Amino acid sequence: MKKLILGTAALALTASMAFAGGHAKTVRMGTEGAYPPYNFINDKGEVDGFERELGDELCRRAELTCEWVKNDWDSIIPNLVSGNYDTIIAGMSITAERDEVIDFTQDYFPPTSSAYVGAADGANWETGVVSAQTNTIQAGHIASSGATLVEFATPEETVAAVRNGEADAVFADRDYLVPLVEESGGALVFIGPEVPLGGGVGMGLRESDTELRDKFDAAITAMKGDGSLNALLIKWFGEGTQTY
Repeated sequence: MKKLILGTAALALTASMAFAGGHAKTVRMGTEGAYPPYNFINDKGEVDGFERELGDELCRRAELTCEWVKNDWDSIIPNLVSGNYDTIIAGMSITAERDEVIDFTQDYFPPTSSAYVGAADGANWETGVVSAQTNTIQAGHIASSGATLVEFATPEETVAAVRNGEADAVFADRDYLVPLVEESGGALVFIGPEVPLGGGVGMGLRESDTELRDKFDAAITAMKGDGSLNALLIKWFGEGTQTY
């Protein structure tokens, strides 16, 4: 995260604001497309998942048209600031450090826990090698713990490191890990404690785009109020997920 924020500082000073002086009808929604069920690329090559469905509904309520843009995680904030798209909707936790560079809507996913997964119950998550996706709050947590951090560009690579013995455990959002553990046939298991991190997941926007932020905030508030956001959370993450 430190590298990501330093990399965006200069961009923040020079980026042209796509919505300055009034919002265009089309809003470019930046996402990773590699973090199911939050976001992923389906068999048709299209962005899919919880955030695709949510984002389309938020745009509908805000009377905007969504245009989806896929971007790698490690450059997702710099490319927002430089104007390659207008929002980040990519399972991004709201943190004070990120808020120094970009702005956030209110959360559309409540604060939840991160978790460790290993290949066996006795895997050493405390002082062993733990994988995490680069520039995430999970990587920051492991870096300050007694474990040895190994970072990867994609969430798939963090899990693969456990499968192939490169890491003792992976540390990631529990909601991301649950289906992988369930589908592994016992090859992956939850170990260690659940760890609450971050202030929920929100949409990232350039700090100058206050009007656009307010439009999405109003739409999120409406979805919380009528229960439709909870319905989406349960649809994509199951009955046991956190809701509003």
